[in-house]
Amino acid sequence: MPDAAPSPQKILLIRPSALGDVCRSVPLAVSLKAAFPSSTLDWLVNEPFADAVRAHPCVDRIVAFPRKQLGRASASGRFDQSLRWMNQHLHSPGYDLVVDAQGLARSGLFSFWTRARRRIGFADARELGWLGYTEKHRVSATHTVDRMLGLLNAAGIPPIADLRLHAPPEDRAAAQRDPVLSSSRYALLAPTSRWAGKLWPADRFAALASELLRRGFDHVVVVASGNERDQCGPLLELASREPRIIDRIGATSVGGLLALIERASLVVANDSAALHIAVGFDRPLIALFGPTRVELVGPYRRERDLLQFLEPGDSMNHKDAAIGQRIMGRITLDHVLDRLPK
Repeated sequence: MPDAAPSPQKILLIRPSALGDVCRSVPLAVSLKAAFPSSTLDWLVNEPFADAVRAHPCVDRIVAFPRKQLGRASASGRFDQSLRWMNQHLHSPGYDLVVDAQGLARSGLFSFWTRARRRIGFADARELGWLGYTEKHRVSATHTVDRMLGLLNAAGIPPIADLRLHAPPEDRAAAQRDPVLSSSRYALLAPTSRWAGKLWPADRFAALASELLRRGFDHVVVVASGNERDQCGPLLELASREPRIIDRIGATSVGGLLALIERASLVVANDSAALHIAVGFDRPLIALFGPTRVELVGPYRRERDLLQFLEPGDSMNHKDAAIGQRIMGRITLDHVLDRLPK
């Protein structure tokens, strides 16, 4: 930061989505608050993900972006709702400094709309998002967390790689009152994904659940969104006759998921938000990866906790279900069991 630049009083951090990306962006909030401790720091985040960062001590206020609501209005030609929202939540607060960690057209527009004196973003932001910035920086780092921290460093803001998460107090209290899990040693399984190519076979998750119970875990908790229930058939069939397997599919909010993972003795997850939350709470983790470039988006500084078996000629295209299922199929139950905490 130039020596002559006054210290900002109001800062906006833009990182709306996705949930895993939001969780691993908290080092930006930590770094900004450490550099400008007297400032107020707001975080623009998609409304459904707000609880992922609402309780973080470095975040003073959440700017919840109602993406679906405004998207429906715009699709029907009612752009006035988006304009009112941007004027109220982006322009009116009078931000001095904006950091866009998303780097897309919408986030670049949000940055521009604030009219902040300093608007920092990536020089290679996609969809012409860079047009919204007053400062455009090229960052050579590989991992997405290092890229975001490199953006701050290039702008003269010392980076701090602190990924610690904080569950909302009410969700932590609910987890502590849980009549089954509050005093339980449990493993949490996140067996689903938006992409079929990222799925470890569901029958292996079921076999893993049985083995975890046999090896001394009191319970196994299964989490997923409600529309992913059909990906969990073998686990749900097992849960129907094994009461120690707890079905929390579609029954856990974002804040509740944070609180569950915070107390878990083990997290086993496909490439999904749950593994990044586990990193944020420093929980024992086994991350299962297929055709994903883990050097870009794997569990940050937790390479020892991931399983991935690539062969020459493998295509790194997680959107191709056949490719992904072939690579994920190389991870056996024994591979996972060998990684269990001793």
